[in-house]
Amino acid sequence: MSRPEQSPPPVGERIHLPGPSVQPVLVALALTLMLMGLVGLWFLTAIGSVLMVFVVVRWIIAARREYLDLPARHD
Repeated sequence: MSRPEQSPPPVGERIHLPGPSVQPVLVALALTLMLMGLVGLWFLTAIGSVLMVFVVVRWIIAARREYLDLPARHD
């Protein structure tokens, strides 16, 4: 059996793409600081941990806000 072909989206329908974000870079920086702290500078681990928690919480808030802005129905 063949599947019925899906029709293309209606003209003018908005396609959602996430905007640019600095959060991935900050997570990488925080992880680098945490790993450098494990080598010998313990205060870098503390700074990296605080930065990691802050950035991840902000990232989740931004993602949730984007999700709530999407239309109610997706076909």
